[in-house]
Formats: sequence, structure tokens, C-alpha cells
Amino acid sequence: MRRAALALAALVLAALVLAAGASPGVQAAEPFGFGVFGDTPYNGFERRHLPAVIAEMDAEALAFVIHDGDLKSGGERCDDALLDARLATFQTSQHPFVYVPGDNEWTDCHRSSNGSFDPVERLARLRQVFFADPRRSLGRYPMAVDSQADDPAFAAWPENLRWQRGPVLFATINVPGSDNNFGRAGQPGEEFLRRSEAVRAWIAAAFAQARERQLEGLVLIQHGNPDLEDFSAGRPNRAYRELLLQLVAEARGFAGEVLLVHGDSHVHRVDQPLADPSTGTALKNFTRLETIGSPFMGWVKVDVRPGATPLFRIQPRFYSPAVSN
Repeated sequence: MRRAALALAALVLAALVLAAGASPGVQAAEPFGFGVFGDTPYNGFERRHLPAVIAEMDAEALAFVIHDGDLKSGGERCDDALLDARLATFQTSQHPFVYVPGDNEWTDCHRSSNGSFDPVERLARLRQVFFADPRRSLGRYPMAVDSQADDPAFAAWPENLRWQRGPVLFATINVPGSDNNFGRAGQPGEEFLRRSEAVRAWIAAAFAQARERQLEGLVLIQHGNPDLEDFSAGRPNRAYRELLLQLVAEARGFAGEVLLVHGDSHVHRVDQPLADPSTGTALKNFTRLETIGSPFMGWVKVDVRPGATPLFRIQPRFYSPAVSN
């Protein structure tokens, strides 16, 4: 009798899993939250208070935390010591911590105020420091992730990561601000062209996986603001045009919700500005979230609610230090 009851319970559970659109062996989808922030720290105050912001996120029941780029100001030197210091701070996170490269820490490092570094060399150093093990996130309790470096054709891009939580797939892409390191001679540079090829392949693979698994959502995280409004109005920024054309095509062919998270322009907002420029039709399943940036500090909590519409509930958490600090 007990064996029969267990068998019946297993059949009921399998039916519930399949009804929820999940594959056998995958746990039933449960709500969860994650934190995103970026464009910080830019100055002494923000450096001193960054641990407190991370502690605020530590106090929440988050699945993971993402920094979407610019871990220093545009006027600071791009020295190894600074990168090592940021890594040490990020590693204190009690949650798995994912970092996405921003322009201030590599594309803009050619500036004399930054130390007149070669941006490509600085990107290589970022990869050594923050993606030494591309199959694991940062943080005290890292989580397993997939890296584009696992593909021999794109072994040079360990920073492009992907992981799934419940019915949502997450993918980071190295698309920074400052015109995406397009090129300084008015023509696309070799680094831009090769990295853009890798990004296109990573995005296509993410959408293909999300469709195959019939997921409810796909979250893309990058640093650069890709000028969604100008693109939708038929005035695309050449550095982001191909990226956004791909996102329009992919989002139109995806039944779930797409959330693009970025920083760069330091204006927190949640909106739906992406439209197909050929028709002017807005993509109703595409939402943009820009994180909080200097001179403000804080983070954004995103609650994922499987089965709900909208799938993502977004809440800004501005940081207010105690007066004694």
C-alpha cells in the first residue's frame, strides 16, 4: 500500500511539473529575487560605503547579485591594484556575485588620467582577475555558470556567462559604454568586430536555449546604454545597431519576457522603449532596466514570479547611510 501511494504521489508530481512547462527532473518553479547594481564606486565616499551596500543585499534572500560594470570612475587610473581591491570587495558578498565589464575599466583606460593603458591589454587583465575560473561566479558561495570560453570558437571571451534559475535564463554580454569600443578612427576596430561576433553568437545561443526549454523569461545584462530610443526612432548608434537589430528579431520570436539590464548613463529607469524601426511597432515583451549610478548609490531588487504577468517585479533600493558614517 505504501509503495502504491508513493507511486501515485510521483505521478501527481510529474504531472504538475509538466503542466508548469518544465522538463522532468527540474524542480517546480518557485519565486526568487536577485540584485543588480553598477556604476559604482566612483569616489572616496562610494568606496567607503560599497561594503555597506553589499551588506544590504546580503541581508536579503537573493539568489545572486550582479554588478553591471564601471567599478571605478572615468578619471581613476586603471592600475592592477585597483582591480585587485574591487575583486576583494566583491568576494565578500554572501550571495553568488557576477561581474560584467564596464567601459571605465578597459575601453577608456587609454586616457592620460587613467594611466595611458592599452584598452585591449586592460581587458585581458580584467579577464585574468575576475574570470580566472569562468565556470564559477564570484562571492563567498559561488554558483556554477556556463562560459562562452567553453566553445573553442570563442575561447577568448570568458566574461560572457550564462545560467538558469527556475524558468528564467540569464546571460551576460561584454557590451560597454563609450560607443562599445567601436574604434577611434571612424571605422570599426578589430577588437570591436571580433567581440561583436562573439556577443551575437552568445545572444543567439541564449534565445535558442530559452525557446527549447520553453522558459518564461530571458535576462541579458551588459554595461553600455545602447541608445534604445534613437534606434527605435530610426537614428541608430552605429556601435549598437547590429546588437539591437538582433534583439528585435530574437525577442519577436520568443514567447516569454525579455529583460535587458544595463548601466552607463546613471539614470535609473524601467521602461519599454524598444521598437522595430522598420514598422515603429513597440516590443511588448521587452523591458529595459537601468541600474542606479553615481552620484547616487543603491541597488535594484528584481523579483521573479513564475506564472505571473509581468514576470519581473522591479524595486529600486537607494542607499541612505547613517549620519554618523
